[in-house]
Amino acid sequence: MAFYESVVIARPELTETQIDNLINDLSDIITKDKGKVVKKEQWGLRSFAYKINKNKKGHYFMLNLDSAPTTIFEYERQMRINEDIIRFLTIKIDKIDENPSILSNENNKPNEEYNIKTNENDISQNKNINSGEK
Repeated sequence: MAFYESVVIARPELTETQIDNLINDLSDIITKDKGKVVKKEQWGLRSFAYKINKNKKGHYFMLNLDSAPTTIFEYERQMRINEDIIRFLTIKIDKIDENPSILSNENNKPNEEYNIKTNENDISQNKNINSGEK
């Protein structure tokens, strides 16, 4: 058995329930052939840099898998057939990181506000530069 990381983008029209069902269906493909889904993360609805199949957004999720290569072939074949999946990428990894990924919802908490202190001399120099004075 080997470790794999699979990132999947699903259609934006899907509801949370449909996304959960899709993740469970993909997990079932792995577990029925004695593989394991070690970690599941939903990254939420995100915008694309460009349109993919006429979509501007998609639901992202990641699965970390412990499975045989033949099971991964079937897993990817099923994703190609499924019309709810826009794109996917599965890579082989050395080990599975148990910590949440950078894009996971646990890490997407709002940042604290930063207090930026300005120097009054800098502000007055900028005014002089803009007005043509020195």
